Amino acid sequence: MNTIWLEAFREVAARGSLSAAGESLGYTQPAMSRHIAALENATGARLFDRLSRGVRLTEEGRSLLPYAEAMLERMNAAHEALAALRDLDAGRLRVGAFASADAELVPRALAAFHAAHPQIELSLVEANSSLQLGHLQDGRVDVAVISVYPDQTPDTGHLDLHRLLDDPLMVALAAGHRLGGGHVLRLAELASEHWIEGFPGSVESLIEACARVGFRPRIAFGAREWIAKQGFVAAGLGVALVPLLAARSIRPDIKLSPLDPDDAPVRTIYAATLRGATMAPPAIAFLNCLQEAARTIVAASSAACDGSSACDHLA
Repeated sequence: MNTIWLEAFREVAARGSLSAAGESLGYTQPAMSRHIAALENATGARLFDRLSRGVRLTEEGRSLLPYAEAMLERMNAAHEALAALRDLDAGRLRVGAFASADAELVPRALAAFHAAHPQIELSLVEANSSLQLGHLQDGRVDVAVISVYPDQTPDTGHLDLHRLLDDPLMVALAAGHRLGGGHVLRLAELASEHWIEGFPGSVESLIEACARVGFRPRIAFGAREWIAKQGFVAAGLGVALVPLLAARSIRPDIKLSPLDPDDAPVRTIYAATLRGATMAPPAIAFLNCLQEAARTIVAASSAACDGSSACDHLA
């Protein structure tokens, strides 16, 4: 039912005059008459008696009035709710991310987003990148932060990928390791080492990178997550590749060494959204926060680790 008719009906009922109601709403008297006639035709009811001095509600009009007012109130509430969503004063944001993105990139972006839009309800689903893509398709998350290793080709058929940064993998060494830690290493220097690695994408990248310089890495323990890898490395059981994204969270009994750019596997970090789906305003705003957080991290890593100097921890 046309809300203009209902507004006209409510205003005429309140003022008892078509001309006064029209003046209040910005319509001419003939236009008000047409609105009331249209509503009477739609309801099949005579809503007003036309008197010599204005109009007066009929019994049917008095019966309809509270329903018209309720409908207008609900429509007004709906408009306010939609405006709140557009203005980021209400709504939700569901983020998916893999573990090392949650070390700094995602928390930094979420903190900036929350500071700007504190009324938005936030949630996070942590899982590996392949699962995150499933969550996107299932509607469980609005934005997924994923990593793509050099040997992988992301399926862009149903995704829009927003590139955030390149994430070089570094070598984690026990504090007392013979290679010291901190200076730039060539992979060939690590040919005799035992490796800690259990994540499929990282395993493939490690094997391919080592093959390019003439050896196959000896994987001694299959720890999957980077936090677990740290425990094995700190215990002196081997060395591991650690993403630059996680460098700030490395425990103090581990040293990081950057790899020579010719040797370093580099994964690419993207924010993924579902192609064809309408992005809600919170998701659009969060993408901006992610991109700014990525720029900040890249700038900090460039300042602290320029590829030729020591890099124990990012400042």
